[in-house]
Amino acid sequence: MRRPALLLVLPLLLTAGCATPVADPPVGTPRSPSPRGEAFDKRAAEVAEAWRPDPAWSTGYVPLEGPTVLTGDPRFNSDTKVAFEAGWYRAEVAIPPTRVGGEIRFPDGRLTLPLVSAAEAYRQLDQGDPLPCPGRPKRPGLPSPGGPRVEPGPDGWATSATQTACLSLTVTAVTFGAVPVRTSRGTAQVPAWLFTIEELATPVARLAIAPTAVTPVPQPSAPARPLADGLVGAQNLTAVDDVRLTVGLGVGACDTAITPLVWERPDVVVVGGSVTRATGECPAVLKLAPVAVTLAAPLGARPVLDVATGAPLSIAPR
Repeated sequence: MRRPALLLVLPLLLTAGCATPVADPPVGTPRSPSPRGEAFDKRAAEVAEAWRPDPAWSTGYVPLEGPTVLTGDPRFNSDTKVAFEAGWYRAEVAIPPTRVGGEIRFPDGRLTLPLVSAAEAYRQLDQGDPLPCPGRPKRPGLPSPGGPRVEPGPDGWATSATQTACLSLTVTAVTFGAVPVRTSRGTAQVPAWLFTIEELATPVARLAIAPTAVTPVPQPSAPARPLADGLVGAQNLTAVDDVRLTVGLGVGACDTAITPLVWERPDVVVVGGSVTRATGECPAVLKLAPVAVTLAAPLGARPVLDVATGAPLSIAPR
């Protein structure tokens, strides 16, 4: 099995922030009498003007979320969440190698594309066995193979509730279906292989579209100058619900007064935020602060662009 590559990016560390959502003013009204609000509006307009996607954006398949999709609330615990994020699986059923036909159903039409077999989808999904976890069990309640010898107590093996077991998610069935996916053409029903997981409440879907048929997200285009002081960019979308967007802003560890900002027109939406910078010493850490914005009209197929980079935002893996 393949093992995942671990990428460490320093000095920026993405962690969950706890920003309090701030109501966004209606479109067309002044953001703020301050230069910061004016700077956001001006840059957002420049980002929107620079947005020039190729024809495939409106005619092809450009997914705006990852190829692994949860089909509902999986009811994660600490162990299964780690396993899902790491891609640790083991199959207790045969995974069929046969391919099937299918098509993507967009709000504005349909598109037939080559698909991968369930076996290939599983190979893409499975990222190898759990990595060695010193002092932690391979399965809850059992000592780690090759680890230090530990004798059971009077009530059997005991583990700390704060530790995470090195376990794999168990695939017990696989079926073919379709799942909703946000794309450049709005939310589409996309063919997928649905893997029933013993440890989770809902199946894990792996999109069945062949990688060669996926059109990549266009390269961003934004003003060359840096953001004005006190403005921050958006890192991703975590949810889209009609006129409400949940956005992850990249903020400093000591930033306060985190405020989401949105600028929209009929064909595009630009998001970002403003913060109050801390005075004095502060760790050089980038936090991901979730905030919510409300649009003047349903998002539909409009791209959501980051005010800092001009990049279209994708829905982050859950």
